[in-house]
Amino acid sequence: MNFVLSHLGFVCALGTNHQDIIYHAQHGDQTGMHPKDVCVAGDTVPFGAVSIDTKSDMRFYDLMIAATAQIQGALDNIKSKYASHRIGIVLGASNTAVHEAQKHISTKLDTGVMPKNFSVPMLELGTPAELLRNLVNVSGPTFTISTACSSSIKALDSARDLIRNNICDAVICGGVDARCDFALNGFNALEALSHKITNPMSKKRDGINLGECAALFIMQRGENGIRVAGCGETSDAYHPTAPDPTGAGAIESMQRAIADAKITPDDVGYINMHGTGTIANDAMESHAIYEIFHDYIPCASTKPLTGHCLGAAGACSVALSWLMLNNNFVIPHVYDGLFADDCAPIHLATVADHLNQKNILCNAFAFGGSNSTIIIGK
Repeated sequence: MNFVLSHLGFVCALGTNHQDIIYHAQHGDQTGMHPKDVCVAGDTVPFGAVSIDTKSDMRFYDLMIAATAQIQGALDNIKSKYASHRIGIVLGASNTAVHEAQKHISTKLDTGVMPKNFSVPMLELGTPAELLRNLVNVSGPTFTISTACSSSIKALDSARDLIRNNICDAVICGGVDARCDFALNGFNALEALSHKITNPMSKKRDGINLGECAALFIMQRGENGIRVAGCGETSDAYHPTAPDPTGAGAIESMQRAIADAKITPDDVGYINMHGTGTIANDAMESHAIYEIFHDYIPCASTKPLTGHCLGAAGACSVALSWLMLNNNFVIPHVYDGLFADDCAPIHLATVADHLNQKNILCNAFAFGGSNSTIIIGK
C-alpha cells in the first residue's frame, strides 16, 4: 500500500506560491531572510518572514489559511469522495499564538485589563489542528503534535498510521509555526541565535535564524504522486537542549527510515539536513550522515533560505523536497564555503548536482533528543 502526499499548500520565506518558492530555492536566494523589525537585545536579527498580511489575532492562523487556500480544490474533492469522519488532521506546531499573547499580557501589566481578544486557547497546543478542522469542515481524528523541531515529521508519520490502520481515508497533515519573540529571546539566551544569516557547516557558523511557515499536505492511498516511503524515530534522552555528540540517535533514526522504506542508502538521492547552523548540531549530524552515506549523496540545509521554522521545520523540509521531486531540481547548500574542521566531509549540494535517485531523506532533530527522519520518493 502506498501513502501519497497528493497535494501541498505551502508558504514560507521563499514565497507564498509554488512557482516563487521553486525559483528562489533553486537559486539559493536568501532575500526572504531579513530583519522585518525583529529585534533581540537591541539588535535586529535575520528572520524568515512570510510575506502575507496578519488579519486575525493569530499569525499562525493566517499562515494556515494561506496554505489551505492553495489546496482548496483538492480538499473539496476529497470531501466529496470520503465521509467527513474519515478525513483526519494531524499538525506539528510549537508556538501557537504565544507572540500575540505576549502583547496581550503586556497590555494587562500596563493597564490592569486583559484585552478582549485574548483567549486561553490561543496558547493551547491543540489549537492549530482544531482551527484547521473548523476551517475545512471535517470531523475525523484531529490533533497537534508538539515535540519541538521534530513535531511535523512525526505528524506525517502519525497521518500514515491513521490511514494504514483504516481509521482515515485521507489526512490533512504538516506543520505551522509563526513569529514568536519568546522563542527568539530563548534561543538568544541559549547563545544559539545567530545575529547574521545562518551559516550551516561553516567553520564560522554561530547559530540559527528563526522563520515561519505553514506546509499542509493531503495524504491518502494511491499509486501516483510523491509517496511517504519510510519513517524513523528515536529519542536520545541525552540533554534538554544539546544533541548527543555521538549521533547515535540520529544514525538510528535514519537507519529506521531506510529499513521502513525497504531501500538501501544508495537509493537516496538527496538529504535535506536538519542543518541548524549551531556548533553542536552540524558536527553531530554531518558525522551521522557520513556514517551511513559517506560523501556520495548531495546534502543541504535549507534553513539559510527559510529560517528554522521550529514545529513546522520538518514539514518545511519535506515540502521543499516534494517540490524538488515533482520538478526535478536540487536546492543547493548555501553557506560561505569555509567547510568546518569539526564536521565530517559530506558532499554539500551545488547547482550542478542532480537527483540521481527517486528518494529524498529529511531529518528533523529536536530538544530533548527527539529525532525524526522521513523518506519521500516518486
